[in-house]
Amino acid sequence: MSRGRSQWKWAAIFNGRSRRDSPRTPLDLEPLMQDVPQSAATPAPAAAQVRLKASAAFYVERVTWVEHWTDRLFSLRTTRDPGLRFDSGQFVMLGLQVEGKPLVRAYSIASARYADELEFYSIKVQDGPLTSRLQNVKVGDEVLVGRKPTGTLVLDGLRPGRNLYLLGTGTGLAPFLSLVRDPDVYDRFEKVIVTHTVREIADLSYREFLTKTLPTDPDLGELVAPKLIYYPTVTREPFVHRGRITDLIQSGRLASDTGLPELDPARDRVMLCGGPSVLADLKALLLSRGYEEGSVAKPGDFVLERAFVET
Repeated sequence: MSRGRSQWKWAAIFNGRSRRDSPRTPLDLEPLMQDVPQSAATPAPAAAQVRLKASAAFYVERVTWVEHWTDRLFSLRTTRDPGLRFDSGQFVMLGLQVEGKPLVRAYSIASARYADELEFYSIKVQDGPLTSRLQNVKVGDEVLVGRKPTGTLVLDGLRPGRNLYLLGTGTGLAPFLSLVRDPDVYDRFEKVIVTHTVREIADLSYREFLTKTLPTDPDLGELVAPKLIYYPTVTREPFVHRGRITDLIQSGRLASDTGLPELDPARDRVMLCGGPSVLADLKALLLSRGYEEGSVAKPGDFVLERAFVET
């Protein structure tokens, strides 16, 4: 699709079917959020529940869907206040009110910037102050969502390039789930390569969404299918792509498996999100190849963000 044609189509979608026109009515694009079956219908909050009140710092949103992928990973969706606007790749504070006080952590937004709902992808820490509670939320429960999205994993932090690599580990995939649903990404880059490194195959929570649902979506599919490359890797079980992403890049395996040249700052842009140790290794690898770190103030060849929630 030409840039002009895609811009015209998406302008029509955003302007003619904007979530702002009807903030609680799902968009025609809502199938993008349906990568797995709904776990349950959305009931009204129990009458006895003490309703939270919005504040200057937080919206109060209602949980609409929860999916427990494994005993270590889960996702949830919430309603979205019409006033919340964010760029693909940004994060907000998410949490609960505990003993009358907000208990929140930074979470990357996994949903599209134009979607009616917000989606989040989280680990479970059984003795963690927040996730030990958050993993138990049910449809209809209320959560706190920060009013000020921010973050470095945005397109404006990168110089123009040919290919965009989104290198995620664990729940560090979350911001890239938002970016791969953004038409601007496909207008700016010829190929979009999503790598997701996990310990076990069961941890590839969004594998079906990235390989089947998104490329065949009636609205985004014609943009996504020819450009998106999904490259999952597993470190602790036999798998078609096995190993740490740093090793697969250095050995040339990533390039040979995708059919693309080795990473080159003259051509390729990179976003990184994951744990501190893998981020440090990936950053060192990119710097050794002549990459320059970027920001919105000074765009560069790569940007990075730590996968936040550890408790």
